Amino acid sequence: MTTIAKEAKRIAILGYSGSGKSTLARKLASDRSLPLVYLDTLHWLPHWQERSHDEASAMMDEFLDTHNSWVIEGNYRNISFERRMNEADCIIILNVNRLICLRRVLLRRLKYRNTNRPDMTVGCNDKIDAEFLAWLLWRGRSRSRAALYRSLAHRFQGKCVTL
Repeated sequence: MTTIAKEAKRIAILGYSGSGKSTLARKLASDRSLPLVYLDTLHWLPHWQERSHDEASAMMDEFLDTHNSWVIEGNYRNISFERRMNEADCIIILNVNRLICLRRVLLRRLKYRNTNRPDMTVGCNDKIDAEFLAWLLWRGRSRSRAALYRSLAHRFQGKCVTL
């Protein structure tokens, strides 16, 4: 990991589904004793019901207001995105090949079959369906998402790391 990431106390982790965001976030938060937020837990209510954007953003803002250091995992451009990017000491973007991501998602599914992953809301059991596969392999890898990651790397050159 780069010097930027080694010294960081406020880390934002972005990347494609299955790229390893949650695993990296859990490791960094544990190693540094930093509070950790998985944005999926703010976005999803039990049983895959979506929380309102306003409520999720309010929860994120409250977390940011009360913590001086943190690891925040997830993309969600509608949940205090600019604030998270501006306040982060380090932005890590995981740019992983879609087939590697698919393999990781399949392995994750085997591991967490009929149960919750630690990075998901209770009641949102791990699942793979056609909609998620389309997101994983195509829709989640849109040109606009790739452009966003390039833009962040350019805007935040001094604190952005792409892996």
